[in-house]
Amino acid sequence: MRLFKGTAYSLLISLLLAACGGGGGSGTGSNAPGATPQRGTLLQSPPALLSTLTAPDLLLQLNVATNQQLLSLSGTPICDILFYDIEYETVGGANEATTASAALMVPTGLGANCTGARPILLYAHGTTTDKSFNMTNLQNAETLALAALFASQGTIVVAPNYAGYDTSTLPYHPYLIAGQQSKDMIDALSAARAALPLASGTLTRDNGKLFVTGYSQGGYVAMATHRAMQTAGITVTAASPMSGPYALAAFVDAVFSGEVDGGATVSSALLFTAYQKAYGDIYTDPGEVFSTPYAAGIEGLLPSTTPRSQLYADGQLPQYALFSATAPAAQFDDITPPTAPANLAEVFALGFGTGNLVQNSYRLSYLLDAQANPDGGWPTLTTGIVAAAPGVSMRQALTVNDLRNWVPTAPVQLCGGDVDPVVFWFNTELMHDYWIAHPPAATLNVLDLESAVTAGDPYASLKNEFALAKALVAATAVAQGATDGGALAVAEAYHTTLVAPFCFAATRSFFAGF
Repeated sequence: MRLFKGTAYSLLISLLLAACGGGGGSGTGSNAPGATPQRGTLLQSPPALLSTLTAPDLLLQLNVATNQQLLSLSGTPICDILFYDIEYETVGGANEATTASAALMVPTGLGANCTGARPILLYAHGTTTDKSFNMTNLQNAETLALAALFASQGTIVVAPNYAGYDTSTLPYHPYLIAGQQSKDMIDALSAARAALPLASGTLTRDNGKLFVTGYSQGGYVAMATHRAMQTAGITVTAASPMSGPYALAAFVDAVFSGEVDGGATVSSALLFTAYQKAYGDIYTDPGEVFSTPYAAGIEGLLPSTTPRSQLYADGQLPQYALFSATAPAAQFDDITPPTAPANLAEVFALGFGTGNLVQNSYRLSYLLDAQANPDGGWPTLTTGIVAAAPGVSMRQALTVNDLRNWVPTAPVQLCGGDVDPVVFWFNTELMHDYWIAHPPAATLNVLDLESAVTAGDPYASLKNEFALAKALVAATAVAQGATDGGALAVAEAYHTTLVAPFCFAATRSFFAGF
């Protein structure tokens, strides 16, 4: 996802798309054509112990200036953490056999909640372009947050790297393919449960409680996984998707209508090529969707071992321009780019320019289909659900992967911030509206960190701290010469460094009630 110019942008996006992870051991599964995957099979016995992080060492890491907010949210670490790398068999986007890997964080130590029967947290991570990404790497902000808020407090953590990353034998990543990503998560959980007795003996074991969560791309994956587990009869204790693109068809319609979100060139390259691999009918040639010179190498571009900055410098991917600055037809002049709402006009404008990724002809066909077969939730709320019969293959695939089609039977909390410029808040609103129209039997909480504190609000303290964190970012930017009151700095930090840690803390609080 793409957002903002300059050095601050580069820092933000490196965090948003997940910090670079370390590698791991090589897998032993097969992805040969026609092979039948033994889904969830653990490929090491015993699993590889990569490191032990003691509670005092974690406290030292959290005490550095850049992590002190996380420390204030997590509290003092209690347990040591054993970090294991596990590898397992799963499937790709076209149900082909492949392998994947995951981090298994096992609490241990003398604390009362560090051993014995403990709950499992299954976590889905955010978007990354780094082929070597691994959730065992503590340089990754998500890994550190999981260690601080959950594993060091006595929760077993299972965090898949996803097919296509780390040691996975899949040559692409099945990005935002609900069926595949949920299978990958379930397979990782199966492998982790098989690995746990081998890793920890009888000291730390599964107590049967299962919590499912994830952030950004991972918020979507967490919800898709909860849906799949419910269908399969797998008990979920509670789930907390965070800032995810749940209403995926509406979200992509909004992007093509000019509301270009942060990181759009990366997410579009991942999404279109993944859907082509899975469904085979998104295009007959990449040049139908992608402009020259990007079309020639786009299908094998991401994820990559080459840093994004080098991909941009080499001209393999545009850093900002998703669409041409020239409208594909006169009727779309006012959304090339859109000027409303005013507070996001500058953000949207960055998605338009020369050297754009997506062909103007393809954007035109997409927009005309969206007009003829509109989504029921965006831009006008009608049915609240996906378009019934879109004509463009990509929009058909998006309807298949949109999550406005199920009702949870286990408690759910949705967390985010309603001015998020990266994953728009209307994803949460549309999901909530769908569930209000189809009431779930279980608890449903929606936490907007921007919402006003009310009497008896269980998240009053978090909301107040979030407001202070935003104010500090703005004040720091003003002190460094910003002339906009720090608004741009807040927008740059919003999705990753502001909303994310507070939603993590809210998720822990929600799960503590079960």
